[in-house]
Amino acid sequence: MKLLYANDTRGTYPDSWYAATSEPLPAFPALRGEVRADVAVIGGGYTGLSAALHLAEAGRDVVLIDAQRVGFGASGRNGGQLGSGQRQDQKELEAWLGAADAHTLWDLGEDAKALVKSLIQRHNIDCYLRPGIAWSASHAADVDDLHAYADHMAAQYNYSLDILDTEAFHALCPSPDYKGGILDMDAAHLHPLRYALGLAKAAADTGVRIFEGTEAHHIEHKNPAVVRTDRGRIVASHVVLATNGYSQSLARRVAAKVMPINNFIAATEPLGEMADKVLSRDVAVADSRFVVNYFRLSHDTRLLFGGGESYGYRFPQDIAAVVRKPMLEIFPHLKGVKIDYAWGGTLAITMKRMPFLTRVAPNILSGSGYSGHGVGSATQAGFLMAKAIVGDSEGFDVMTNIPANSFPGGPALRTPLLATAMTWYALRDRLGF
Repeated sequence: MKLLYANDTRGTYPDSWYAATSEPLPAFPALRGEVRADVAVIGGGYTGLSAALHLAEAGRDVVLIDAQRVGFGASGRNGGQLGSGQRQDQKELEAWLGAADAHTLWDLGEDAKALVKSLIQRHNIDCYLRPGIAWSASHAADVDDLHAYADHMAAQYNYSLDILDTEAFHALCPSPDYKGGILDMDAAHLHPLRYALGLAKAAADTGVRIFEGTEAHHIEHKNPAVVRTDRGRIVASHVVLATNGYSQSLARRVAAKVMPINNFIAATEPLGEMADKVLSRDVAVADSRFVVNYFRLSHDTRLLFGGGESYGYRFPQDIAAVVRKPMLEIFPHLKGVKIDYAWGGTLAITMKRMPFLTRVAPNILSGSGYSGHGVGSATQAGFLMAKAIVGDSEGFDVMTNIPANSFPGGPALRTPLLATAMTWYALRDRLGF
């Protein structure tokens, strides 16, 4: 069973609120026979689309393939949060890598955020980009940690985060579960599928040849490399592997360090005047739990709430029920509210929750493992791989030098081991440890 097809109808976007509020691009053809290019890009999410677009802008002949549709995977299903810095906070990075490397990674993360904003502006992508992400805490100790982090970021990085006590946070988000937090107004949120489709249109307009319904089965590590597909092959000087949670069969080195997991989102019916009892401002929220809850209001006043994870191939039969449970823990007054859409997506995590960029071979580059921070990190990974292929590998090399551990247990045991660990951390969340 392949994750590519385990939970979805081939060639059809999932029944999500994102799909319902997007204008799909006309279907691109499937690849037949042999094509040649400077670069073959495998995967039509943020990573692959960004790589393809930037390579085409640099004058390279690019072919991009996707087994389903562009923006079909996590890029078109995620929470839409464009966070600052990296997935790991700066204190964690300083303790792990030292202050100098942590500052370098912070700067790269800020470049990623700016890159997304600039692409949206430059290509006129209508994806409801709005400023602001709040980090919330359910326990007093976590509130103290967030406030201390804001002080640290101001002192060491000259970066401003608004400190919110209980009263101020409840004025923003009147959930009885939250006791305070911080607000990052330079972070942002957006409609993720519209953003992906906008990148795809920009890439196609710039000359990228896009083929959908075309699964890569094997990469021959030669020069030029050969990508074998369902009914054809691509011969290319370079390959960008941009398959993230779907990389298992194409690169063992990547699969050992990148674990696919499933995450779920629900969209309620329009809340109307009740929306103010969820958020009084048009910002997104992510909480301090290990298994993060994240949410925001849509432009039509629906609550888009992400919560719950699974670690097998199959999505649960009743995704709405899975998401409703954490949603009601945060907003018990929404008990009678109808859920109009509920969907799942497959993302990828790493042991350290940092992106995994690597050279699979001298002319084969891979980017994956964005661990829930992919709007910025995946877009930037594609950009950095494009630059490396063109001849400037400085940023790519910084990311490849981040230590990356393999998941324990090998292919047979790592999924149950991860599930056990995540269950333990979820229990800690509930007990307030």
